[in-house]
Amino acid sequence: MGALESKAAVVTGGSRGIGRAIVERLAADGAMVVFNYARSDEDAAAVERAVDGAGGKAHAVRIDFTDPGAADALMRAAAERLDGFDILVNNVALNEPHSIAETSDELWEQTMAVNAGTTFRTIRHAARTMREGGRIINISTMNTLRPAPGLAAYAASKGAIEQLTKIAAAELGDRGITVNAVCPGATETDLLRGTNPESVLEQIPALTALGRLGQPADIADVVGMLASHDARWLTGQVIPATGGMV
Repeated sequence: MGALESKAAVVTGGSRGIGRAIVERLAADGAMVVFNYARSDEDAAAVERAVDGAGGKAHAVRIDFTDPGAADALMRAAAERLDGFDILVNNVALNEPHSIAETSDELWEQTMAVNAGTTFRTIRHAARTMREGGRIINISTMNTLRPAPGLAAYAASKGAIEQLTKIAAAELGDRGITVNAVCPGATETDLLRGTNPESVLEQIPALTALGRLGQPADIADVVGMLASHDARWLTGQVIPATGGMV
């Protein structure tokens, strides 16, 4: 029996990279997973096939978090497929690097809405409907600990997520619900490669205690641990998962 047998999970941004690895890990541990994707039907179907082939259960819902009301739409869709839920993973993220001087009002507001706003709304839903003893896991970023030029909107939105994590942990603890955040380091994803030149990526192993670039499964395994019974005494924590870069 898996560690999450009979549990139900909702994952935002689950069709690629870290999100896909999280969906696959939770499903492998026995959870029934509903996740959203924004664009590629092919990517989402590939995740469903991979999970099904490994004996798990996952269902993709096409919802774009740049649309108003998307968070509520995902939770409604999940409610149609799940008889209650126990695990929420907020992974979806928008990151379009620009200097502060070049960041438009529109980009700032959209980044905050997708990253922090989505997390707030899904946590609000969980606060009202999640079963007792549930797990909320928010994916933040190493850049709240190690700031870098060009990431003002992204890092600010993730900083807001970390504060939501701590406050939700305090508010939901009396129901046995834990709330934690994970800060991935440099991890091999399309997002990382799309926002960093190859010359920067080549330097990462030397800056990391474990001497390599992180993989999505490295982060998914931390999430899997936090979702399990073993993490019952961890809440309100912001956990760097950086291979020693931080």
